[in-house]
Amino acid sequence: MKTRLKIRLALAGFVICVIWSFAVFLSPQMQQAQAKDFDLLIKNGRIVDGTGNPWFVADIAIKQGRIADIGHFAAERAARIIDANNHIVAPGFIDVHTHIEGGITRLPAAENFLQMGVTSVVTGNCGSSELPLGAWFQSLEKTGVSLNIASLVGHNTIRHAGMNGDFERAPTAEELTRMRELTAQAMRDGAVGLSTGLEYVPGTYAKTDEIVALAKIAAEHGGLYATHMRNEDATIEQSIKESLEVGAQAGCPVQISHFKISSRSRWGASAITIKMVEEARARGQQVTVDQYLYPASSTGIGILFPSWIFADGKLNERLQDKATRERIIREMIEKANKGGFQDFSFAYVASHRANPNFNGKNIAEITAMTRKETSIAAQAEQAIEILKTGGASMVLQKMSESDVERIFRQPFTMIASDAGVIDATSDSIPHPRGFGNNARVLAEYVRKRNLVSVEEAIRKMTSLPAQTFKLWERGLLRPGIAADVVILDEKTVADRATFQQPKQYPTGIDYVLVNGQVVIEKGKHSGVRAGQILRGRGR
Repeated sequence: MKTRLKIRLALAGFVICVIWSFAVFLSPQMQQAQAKDFDLLIKNGRIVDGTGNPWFVADIAIKQGRIADIGHFAAERAARIIDANNHIVAPGFIDVHTHIEGGITRLPAAENFLQMGVTSVVTGNCGSSELPLGAWFQSLEKTGVSLNIASLVGHNTIRHAGMNGDFERAPTAEELTRMRELTAQAMRDGAVGLSTGLEYVPGTYAKTDEIVALAKIAAEHGGLYATHMRNEDATIEQSIKESLEVGAQAGCPVQISHFKISSRSRWGASAITIKMVEEARARGQQVTVDQYLYPASSTGIGILFPSWIFADGKLNERLQDKATRERIIREMIEKANKGGFQDFSFAYVASHRANPNFNGKNIAEITAMTRKETSIAAQAEQAIEILKTGGASMVLQKMSESDVERIFRQPFTMIASDAGVIDATSDSIPHPRGFGNNARVLAEYVRKRNLVSVEEAIRKMTSLPAQTFKLWERGLLRPGIAADVVILDEKTVADRATFQQPKQYPTGIDYVLVNGQVVIEKGKHSGVRAGQILRGRGR
């Protein structure tokens, strides 16, 4: 009986196995899962791999978020095919100078970046970052984001946290120790370096030795020093010299943010500033720069004022005192005149919550609307009123195209937007760089002006940023690394964002993949949140 029972059980098991095998064989879903080697195959594209080398034709196979192989593969091997015939296939663009804090939590899709082909950003620039950085990273991972995020730790943020509000002085020994500890913790949390904003309070009061002390901490954890310098116009040479000195003393690479000549009276000085970077590199110092491809900058309205008025939180008292107010106006006019401007018509309001009717107009135009007098003194008074009623984000048309072009041609120049995550449906009129910067590079400066090859332009947006910030799994198309990919038509790619109508997405960027997942498909955001936090080596 026992033998028969064993035989029956064995037969029953055999029958079950046969039935299950047939079910698997007959199931299209199971057949597909078993048969497909790749999740996605991008076929027939002209591969611009990020190195600057000439393009070549090949397929890119993607599996589990990574590039599995590059070559020529049968379509049947992949679960999905994207035909990239007559299109460029490039690494996802890396924007090394952004300000996404705040915006990314409200708009985790970050569509204005992705529509430009940007798959990774570095934030925490100009001395301002989240703190504690580790907690912020964890919150983003919990909610999910659509692009990859790295961050610097901001010196201004550290100074606020480490000092007691009295910023017009050097920190005490105890305060500097606290600032060093905060910097070290941020680096351990995954910051990729230290940033400064030396035109802004409280960073403007910091001496070079203070910055060196904190930059040394960043260097010890494998980070770099990224700086919004003290001055980008009249005394820019001194500012570059200080930046190089910090890097040399701290023993870390130097990254100069939004490299430009922001003064009509200094137009053409990029020939001097570029030579300073070249000479530093010839001495063996690692120095790079970034730029956006527009002859206008963007920041808060406070940049029009002398920095001392923002000290100690006593702005309102200073504005209400008649003698102090007159001094402020006098110094505002002197600052504008030094820059080669006879009035404030170069300063456009991008967003002023108290009166959205000001958006898109310059200070001279707004003064004409609101006051009988239109002198430069009246314009300064109007700027004070805007500051008093909540301030405004500004677009400042202070640069020349010849300087922009000269800087762009340099092999050590990266492309960056200096933008945040922007709601395309809001009533603000921001700088167009937040919607068009990368596409403008390819359309205007490559295709139209022919300043560099398309391969070189893409290198500036991919492998050079990845190398500079040590994002070793990004910036190239190579088997084994993260599948951040952009598919674009180099003949039709174009920026549509203008200063008058900035919130328009570019054309010609058909697909954007983040970690192997399609996030932009033929101009539409898929809603996928495939982004990752890119932590620095100090982690």
